[in-house]
Amino acid sequence: MSASALARLELNRSLTIGFAITSIMLATALLSFLWTPYDVTKLVVADRTQAPSLAHLFGTDHLGRDILSMVMVGARNSIAVALVAVGIGAGLGVPLGLWAAAKGGWVDEVIARGSDLVFAFPALLSAIMITAILGPGAVNAIIAIGIFNIPVFARVARAGALSIWPREFILAARAAGKGLARISLEHVLPNIFSLILVQLSIQFALAILAEAALSYLGLGAQPPLPSWGRMLFDAQTRMAVAPWMAIFPGTAIALTVLGLNLLGDGLNDALDPRRRRA
Repeated sequence: MSASALARLELNRSLTIGFAITSIMLATALLSFLWTPYDVTKLVVADRTQAPSLAHLFGTDHLGRDILSMVMVGARNSIAVALVAVGIGAGLGVPLGLWAAAKGGWVDEVIARGSDLVFAFPALLSAIMITAILGPGAVNAIIAIGIFNIPVFARVARAGALSIWPREFILAARAAGKGLARISLEHVLPNIFSLILVQLSIQFALAILAEAALSYLGLGAQPPLPSWGRMLFDAQTRMAVAPWMAIFPGTAIALTVLGLNLLGDGLNDALDPRRRRA
């Protein structure tokens, strides 16, 4: 990356704030593998619904579990599900989009119409249907969320690649005898990588929300593993006596999504040449 590009990244406020928030959430998730203030699987009924204090900074829930510890472990579970699901979407969608743009004809038409067919169904409702059929659990949530990320990345990769293929350096590569696959990997993909990178941050935020929604409905990670959505479900009938049960996991979801959206906007501003000229 050039010095001017690095300077733009440093001066981009949205990118800086988004990167800071996202880094804190990732660090929290990683820390939960090594340490949490309390054991999230240990029930202490005598300590249930305690308000935030020095002993329990975020208070305790209706079963006496430490909410700070649950938020930390919930970050790990939510981020892991979203990361793998988005990885599935990008890993399958980007090659499909590149293939459609390179081949054209009926291949392009089939992939484009297939993406339209998936988009015809609301993603969250379809994910609920898939997890209801396959059964609740983190693995099935990953499959459900990942399926609906595939056409998103296929569309982005296809649209970006179609704008690259008519250019002179692509024609020169074809004249040199390079095949479609090699041109896509060596010339097309590097030129649309910024588009894919921005879309990754956006889809990651949406996957966090989808995982929280599935967990709220009991279709995501199952107890005793805590998840942010499940914590909100447990808190909904106790808002009057223990509002902190909903405040802290809800804030964690909002901050994570906000950080990822700011990160995506910042990357878009920094990497889009049209915005740089403006």
